[in-house]
Amino acid sequence: TWYFSLSVYVGGNMIGVAGLGKSGISAATLLLKNNEAVVLFDSNKELNKEEILAKFDKAYHKNIDIILGELKKSDLEDMSYLVISPGIDLETDFVQVLKENNIPIWSEIELGFKYAKGGLVAITGTNGKTTTTSLVGEIMSKFAKSSFTVGNIGIPYTDIADKTDEDSVTVLETSSFQLETIIDFRPNISAILNITPDHLNRHHTMENYIKVKEDISKNQTEDDFCILNYEDEALREFADRVKAEVVFFSSKRKLENGFYLDKDIIMQSKDGVTKEILDTKKLNILGRHNYENVMAAIAISSSYGVPIDSIVNSCYAFHAVEHRIEFVKEVNGVRYYNDSKGTNPDAAIQAVLAMPAATYIIAGGYDKGSEYDEWIESFGTKVKKLVLMGATAGKIEECAKKHGFNDIVTVDSMQEAVKVCANEAKTGEYVLLSPACASWGMFKNYEERGRIFKDCVRELG
Repeated sequence: TWYFSLSVYVGGNMIGVAGLGKSGISAATLLLKNNEAVVLFDSNKELNKEEILAKFDKAYHKNIDIILGELKKSDLEDMSYLVISPGIDLETDFVQVLKENNIPIWSEIELGFKYAKGGLVAITGTNGKTTTTSLVGEIMSKFAKSSFTVGNIGIPYTDIADKTDEDSVTVLETSSFQLETIIDFRPNISAILNITPDHLNRHHTMENYIKVKEDISKNQTEDDFCILNYEDEALREFADRVKAEVVFFSSKRKLENGFYLDKDIIMQSKDGVTKEILDTKKLNILGRHNYENVMAAIAISSSYGVPIDSIVNSCYAFHAVEHRIEFVKEVNGVRYYNDSKGTNPDAAIQAVLAMPAATYIIAGGYDKGSEYDEWIESFGTKVKKLVLMGATAGKIEECAKKHGFNDIVTVDSMQEAVKVCANEAKTGEYVLLSPACASWGMFKNYEERGRIFKDCVRELG
């Protein structure tokens, strides 16, 4: 079921808000706070109007009307634009009705941008968004008078837009779904961490997916900054088309200008001067991919004007975000890591590479149309066993055997998966939940999947 709400401007024009999840409720509430009358629509006639009203503060109920049923063309006659939740596919029927009637469709982050004040950092990429956003948020919290870390990380932009002021800085994690429908959205600093195949069941082609990611900088000017991963070929090519000042980072080669990894040291080269910035051995996070996230965070924060010493101190104090190569517990000499946020093969590859020794992997879940060849190839001699669950178990098993990996078992639950690993793993080895798939079907979301994994591990021994 899709929900959508219509708020009425004083001038008689209406503004739609499609979707009553977190972002939809926040968007509608922001409009109500700005003295808009709101009409809530839903295609399900059986919904309880009182339960819908209960999603909003009682002070706004007098300004809310609810209509349940089909969206009619007549409902669109006075609509200025519609704010759509990221979970709603733009190919759904009612969105097509909007397009046919020339109703502009806004992202929730577009609405947030309209009302928010102060500086804005926007971060996207297939992998590493949450870690980088969290780290930049930590850095900014010690620099700015007020800072907010929001977006795809869990707090809608519209939830805090009216709390910002000219001295605020907002650090926003943005997904491809949110970027599909931006119009005037313009961050002071944008960052694209990487682009690898993901969400192709929605975007259909890599070309479409890349274009949506690149749109994060489409409204930037030469006064802004765009942080890009030099090792991503598409982004290297994209740099020539960016209006903002580009700052590169690289984990594989020395750059004449930008941040790069030289053995264990993060370096900066600028205007012919090279200096050491940070020793990765002092970080609390593992893996080359995380060192890329740290370089991106340094590039973002220094471009914003944060002193390097303050940035480095925040980096050294930072710990892995929950569900992203998160250490859980050591049981009988076996270390367990929760990488439930590894919802695509590329993220899962990074988790494999971060493991220092023999590893048992728990994987599988919802099929987003991904291919698993490169992930299986990354196993080398490090991965000892693959424990599979969910809708993709058969597809992954077939792919693994094609590449000569045969130590595979399929299970029906997380409890069974952890038990299999605990029974076989030996002292000094690792157990890694890194599904390479979305969680839908077996779990509400990747957070629930990760929490259940951690509960199962904590019950061991």
